[in-house]
Amino acid sequence: MASRLSVYWPGSGLGVGDNAFGMSVANFGLLRALARHGRFDEIDVLSNDQMTDEALVQGLLQGVQGRSRLRGGSILDVSRPVASGALLRGSADLGDLAWLRRQLVGDHSFSLIGLVHSLAPPAVRQNMAAASIAPVQPWDALICTSPSVQQALSCMFDEWDEFLAERFGGSKPPRPQLPLVPLGVDQAAIQALADRPGVRAAFRDELGLAADDVLVLWVGRLSFFEKAFPQPMFRAVEEAARATGRRVHFALAGWFPSGAVGRAQYEQAARVHAPSTPIHFVDGNDQQRLGGLWAAADVFLSLVDNIQETFGITPLEAMSAGLPVVVSDWDGYRYTVRDGEQGFLIPTLFGPPGQVGRSMMARHVLRIDSYQTYVGSVAQHTAVHIGRTVDALVALIRSPELRRRMGEAGRARVKEAFDWPVVAAQVNQLLDELSAIRADAGDLSGIRHANPVKADPFRDFADFATESLSDDTKLSLRAGAGADDLMRMRTVDLDGAFSGWRLSPAECQEILTTIVRGDAATVGDVVRRYPKSGRHFVELTIVWMAKHGLIDWLAPTD
Repeated sequence: MASRLSVYWPGSGLGVGDNAFGMSVANFGLLRALARHGRFDEIDVLSNDQMTDEALVQGLLQGVQGRSRLRGGSILDVSRPVASGALLRGSADLGDLAWLRRQLVGDHSFSLIGLVHSLAPPAVRQNMAAASIAPVQPWDALICTSPSVQQALSCMFDEWDEFLAERFGGSKPPRPQLPLVPLGVDQAAIQALADRPGVRAAFRDELGLAADDVLVLWVGRLSFFEKAFPQPMFRAVEEAARATGRRVHFALAGWFPSGAVGRAQYEQAARVHAPSTPIHFVDGNDQQRLGGLWAAADVFLSLVDNIQETFGITPLEAMSAGLPVVVSDWDGYRYTVRDGEQGFLIPTLFGPPGQVGRSMMARHVLRIDSYQTYVGSVAQHTAVHIGRTVDALVALIRSPELRRRMGEAGRARVKEAFDWPVVAAQVNQLLDELSAIRADAGDLSGIRHANPVKADPFRDFADFATESLSDDTKLSLRAGAGADDLMRMRTVDLDGAFSGWRLSPAECQEILTTIVRGDAATVGDVVRRYPKSGRHFVELTIVWMAKHGLIDWLAPTD
């Protein structure tokens, strides 16, 4: 059983903030779940801007007892993932990390694990495909959050590998494992928000609902180009209210990426397609009001139609709240919701493959159309069956008992398969499986250690310069130069730029003194005075002092 884990968290802080995207919510939720429920003695959170251990404890545990010791660190400190055996990141881009691993410690040193949040962006697909031409190995993995993602990604790799074989010949390259591990939710926390009769009554009263009115709820980004066109939902709620003779309200909790323009578009669509239905737009960034909606709602509705979506956390949140769900039969929704048990899956119809779809992609790849225009165009030509949606809503509106029974089934389903402790245990199991694959792998010695495309600039561009610094480069103090120059340079911002790559001013003075005394005639004489691990910084310091006229590396001319 893996007892330690390293996580790459590129951001400089924890949390998701306002106007959060699902990827950010899911990544933070997973990291917090691993800290609270993962069976790890230690979790190293490695970032671009190192976080303190105290900040990690506060941000992830928030007073809740966790088993794991949390330690901050730099992503460049590969000793951490070497010690843990695995490095997990919240995106699917493993290529650059695989090259970094090979360059510094070798492919066998640990497993890389990425998380697939979306398959739609061509740039993301290209990054995932690049695993085939990077040193990604079979003991690495791209976590697929639903069977639909797993199948689509497997097909993409099959076709990509066939292309590489056709283009270059030879055998198929290694590919990462594609395990199925879902995202999760904090079931108990959401249930506690929903099971508040007093809050339910107060919030329904605030929205103007009578005791027997039905509140249908959507939660998510209010984006027709990346989530769902709302018109089918407006029409279905309107028609269901008419068919039952009941007053039905529709609340949409979220935020508008397009701001006031987006809200005006939604309001216009609501006036036309749901003219007699009270529509409520609620700020999804207000956690208190969102919690009130989980308590106040009767039915959850989400007719997602966008290829940007791959899993969908909000139906799980709704199921945790005890709400029956009416959702489109679409990728991750199909995985989390069982039709007729926790709610209803509504049939969807996709456009046929052909020249039009290829043109949509080409326009985006050539930057004629934005990504939002691309996926929005696909979504506008993806149908969710309004009639079946109406039937599902009618059945739920008419039967409080059906709502109760499906709501209870939803809570049981989440508790069994999608509660964070369950998901964290699956991550533990995956790490053990990858460790076993890595242990059984053959010898990889004698292979290239640096990425030929993204390697050392001082090597890749060596021919640009007259010569490169070496141990044999001769050194002398430039005529007229001395300690006073170093002191003056400390007052010039441009002289001190990018100081993190060289020694301190005091150490620069030591090098000058060594040269003046005649104790060092070459670069090798200087660097041998320093620990091996820091000699590259000494060498760059010498180049910097030569740049600013303190040191000469050429013999004087006659």
